[in-house]
Amino acid sequence: MKKSIVSARAPQPIGPYSQAVREGKWLFLSGQIPLEAGSGEVVAGDIRSQTECNLKNI
Repeated sequence: MKKSIVSARAPQPIGPYSQAVREGKWLFLSGQIPLEAGSGEVVAGDIRSQTECNLKNI
């Protein structure tokens, strides 16, 4: 059974899609960009800090 996943601790979607969808044992994530959850601003810095932000959001 397909279930949409929504978290208030992650940036809200900018468009008509879910943050994630769970189907059985699989979890599908929407395209990830390095947004700060609180401000919605893109994280400045290098790829390391942007990747850390993405993983934190996930």
